[in-house]
Amino acid sequence: MFRNLKWYLMAVMLGIYYITPWIRWDRGPSLPDQAVLLDLANRRFYFFWIEIWPHEFYFVAGLLIMAGLGLFLFTSALGRVWCGYACPQTVWTDLFILVERWIEGDRNARLRLHRQKKMDFRKARLRVTKWAAWFLIGLATGGAWIFYFSDAPTLLHDLVTLQAHPIAYTTMLVLTLTTFFFGGFAREQICIYACPWPRIQAAMMDEDTLTVGYREWRGEPRGKHRKSAESQEMGDCIDCMACVNVCPMGIDIRDGQQLECITCALCIDACDDVMAKIGKPRGLIDYMALSDEANERAGQPPRSVWKHILRPRTIMYTSLWAVVGFALVFALFIRPDIDLTVAPVRNPTFVTLSDGSVRNTYDVRLRNKHGEPRQFELSIKGEPEMRIQLEGTPYASVQVPADTAFLQRVYIVTPKGAPASGAESTPVRIWVEDLNSGERAYKDTTFNGKGN
Repeated sequence: MFRNLKWYLMAVMLGIYYITPWIRWDRGPSLPDQAVLLDLANRRFYFFWIEIWPHEFYFVAGLLIMAGLGLFLFTSALGRVWCGYACPQTVWTDLFILVERWIEGDRNARLRLHRQKKMDFRKARLRVTKWAAWFLIGLATGGAWIFYFSDAPTLLHDLVTLQAHPIAYTTMLVLTLTTFFFGGFAREQICIYACPWPRIQAAMMDEDTLTVGYREWRGEPRGKHRKSAESQEMGDCIDCMACVNVCPMGIDIRDGQQLECITCALCIDACDDVMAKIGKPRGLIDYMALSDEANERAGQPPRSVWKHILRPRTIMYTSLWAVVGFALVFALFIRPDIDLTVAPVRNPTFVTLSDGSVRNTYDVRLRNKHGEPRQFELSIKGEPEMRIQLEGTPYASVQVPADTAFLQRVYIVTPKGAPASGAESTPVRIWVEDLNSGERAYKDTTFNGKGN
């Protein structure tokens, strides 16, 4: 059952990874039509109908917080299910092992081939074929990764015609070789020695966490079952080593909880098959809480699964995860399609003109998030005597190209003798209005006078 679940999840996740860059999404003539794109050159992130601008990085930060809380939640409730089912190292290792099985045969056949000291033609052919398949998987993995950062069809054409940027080839080469090595040779060593999560998980788990465990009270003393009086005193475990043979980490779950265990539950499938063959109840190795093992040993029934999952710690993680998620969704729906930032020019803070009036300079960045050019009009709300001027145009409006952040230098001038010209600072609100739709946005700043 769990092996089939891993196959299904592997197919889904690999499919998402390899296919997503090729999904098209029409955003108009001035925007890329790739559904998911990290446009580093223009500092944009596109996800279907969602477009994240550089000043909206809090969305990315929120998603990272949600990912961390989700990892804490699943680890607290179900142990290292991330490691066992969804970690890229696990997924690609499973894929490499599947290819290895197709080419070299089942576990016993692969062991015989490994122990064969003589490098004959058959062994060389199988090894070269396997390594070539692994290399192609690594190449596809590296290629799929860089397709997320540029238009996939265009970049593929440039790669094939040797016109792509050297960074693209370098990134592909690095990811190809690391995938080839990590999935084909390092495998579980990455989980044990390179990954920090096995050492962090102890803080996330407690005795109510559901994890893979061995019912020692039922399985011991282990040994081969024979038709004798001594066999009546034996436990259900026949010491067949099936659980050890299928473990990708090479550990014996009967020795108790171990850092190397990734909770993949393959040992559960193997043990259940053996129990069915010898006529014993399933569940000698099972998903269980450590507190339940002690209760069962004492003859008490185990607690409900939901009572293990719904406990204060997991409820707290779920609540925090939901709060962050709702906050991001709310922020996504209330953000305007026009926006501006105002940066006062501080050198100098003000200029006294020949007629005695005082002028402040501001760099105003106007953002047009629409798919077509828009005419934006700037105005101010402050002292009645203040007036606004745009550099390079006698008008108070400027056309901003489609889906662009446009930098406009703006001057605010107050006449001689006005209160703002002699004050140290005066609050000013700069408004921008989309003349096509009537949408408005503003930013507050200050006007520096001679009293500064």
